[in-house]
Amino acid sequence: MHLSLRKKVALAFSAVTIVLLVTQALGVRLLAEAQEERLITALIRDDIASVVRGYEAAPSTLPPLDDRLNGYLSAADSSSPALPTTVAQLPPGTHELIADGREIHVTIVPFNHVRLYRVYNFSVYEKHFKEVINALMATTGVFALVAIWLAFGLSGMLVRQVANLANQVTKLRQDSEPSIQSGEFDEQELIGLVDAFNDFHRRMADMVAREKEFTGNVSHELRTPLTAIKTSCELLDQAPGLDDRARARIAQIERAADHMRELVSALLLLAREETSSTTQPVALASLVTEVLHPFAERIRAKDIDLVVQVPMDLRVDINDAALTIVLSNLIENAVRYTDVGHIRLAWKDRRLCVEDSGSGIAKEAQPHIFDRLYRGDQAESVARGFGLGLAIVQKLCARYGWPVTVDSALGQGTRVSLRLPVV
Repeated sequence: MHLSLRKKVALAFSAVTIVLLVTQALGVRLLAEAQEERLITALIRDDIASVVRGYEAAPSTLPPLDDRLNGYLSAADSSSPALPTTVAQLPPGTHELIADGREIHVTIVPFNHVRLYRVYNFSVYEKHFKEVINALMATTGVFALVAIWLAFGLSGMLVRQVANLANQVTKLRQDSEPSIQSGEFDEQELIGLVDAFNDFHRRMADMVAREKEFTGNVSHELRTPLTAIKTSCELLDQAPGLDDRARARIAQIERAADHMRELVSALLLLAREETSSTTQPVALASLVTEVLHPFAERIRAKDIDLVVQVPMDLRVDINDAALTIVLSNLIENAVRYTDVGHIRLAWKDRRLCVEDSGSGIAKEAQPHIFDRLYRGDQAESVARGFGLGLAIVQKLCARYGWPVTVDSALGQGTRVSLRLPVV
């Protein structure tokens, strides 16, 4: 799946912003935890120093205690009965312990012949600290959502003119606009791109106009002499006194003229910029019959059985001119390279198959049959040339979305299948 430019910009901006926010939040949390430990350490250090000074001044009592602080005294070789065993066995220093599910700090200070145990409970402060940290993380999540919303909004503003340019280019493609108006854009980069598009569009329009003029001239200049040749052949064929050899020559000239006319039509069709929008429902059986008509005499002259198995009610959504050219080329090859046997046109599994029992195609030649002017490596007497015919077939089938497959074996015949859209 391809993402739009807006989504790419928005996702990139969102990702960078979220990474920065999370990094900042984690950094603040680590810094706050470190600062908390430093403050607790300083508080304990100052408090224990005050307790020691008070005890040295009045050994009979400890300073006043509250519900968060407890103090115990023990001899150096014994412990206070109020002290838990785990606390009494700790070495001098400050320790963190878990008691009744709460974290406490125990500071042990030896002096003279006694040990002072001081217990600190900062659970209230730590709970408040965790609440502050959780609020910070929740705020980071809110900021991330806001960043995503802003990213999509800002990306829309950034790519709006690019989207506008894309729309205008589409209109150029549809010939609804003569050029792109550069005054609608503010960025210098887009203005330069618009000027380049306009220059390219002008050159393409001029080239298309020249091609249309050229194809129109070619259509007239080629079809006119071909029509004259065909008419002359028909008149000559009616002349008395011609032997069979002369009439065969005339028929050969007439077939060549027909082939040239079909080739011109195919090349002109390929030169036009037509798409599937030029298709229409067509009765396939009728079209096949029309295409076969010019080949009827040649098929009868050979020992070939012609079989047509196309349902009369079958209608396909096609460009009839394109399919006529495709079938003419396929049937021409079938007739040319089949001397005995059969030629079959059949509809099966949503495919129109043109099958013959002719000479077939060598396995090594099959990957190249759609190449222009390709000829196999067989001896000249059996060499099968594919000329422009199958190249034109492949181009037309690709243009109109008709998948074409070829199955062939040398000496066993060839089957060409076209998948056509059924109405």
